[in-house]
Amino acid sequence: MKYCMQCGSEYQDGVKECADCPGSALVDAEAMSQRHIPLSSESDTRKFVRAITADDPLTAEDYVRVLEAERIPVFIRPRRGGAVDVLTTGTLEPWWEIMVGEEHLQRAHPLLLQEKARLDSTADEAARAAEEEEARDGSHRAPAQQPLRGSLVVDYERKIRPPPTSLVVDDE
Repeated sequence: MKYCMQCGSEYQDGVKECADCPGSALVDAEAMSQRHIPLSSESDTRKFVRAITADDPLTAEDYVRVLEAERIPVFIRPRRGGAVDVLTTGTLEPWWEIMVGEEHLQRAHPLLLQEKARLDSTADEAARAAEEEEARDGSHRAPAQQPLRGSLVVDYERKIRPPPTSLVVDDE
């Protein structure tokens, strides 16, 4: 029997390519066990450990993309259920844990740190560009908008005041 290196599907010996993963190599059971990939007939006993955390799902997906490109088994696990956790525990923890197979942690960690540095530098460049644009356009600020006629104006110190009116009431 042959097995797909990508998804683990089992195929007869005459099949050359996985139907679900075009281009993925089909190998024998020994090659699968050497790469720590369980066969479909075996239970998965791999242990996954946290390699890095991400504060948002887009960053988490970026980390997964980097690891999958290197064929490192990975999955994302939400760290907490919501804002209530901050109230109950008093700590703010990252939203997402990037989990990799324990045997791949040594290889995954430097890749993830390199990607984190790249993402951080990109964010810093964007912040600098925004500050430069704001400084450049600071003298051309648009005037503050007047409230629309008929809308309520909220003054947080005096609560709510009626909208300005241009109607003149004639008592005659």
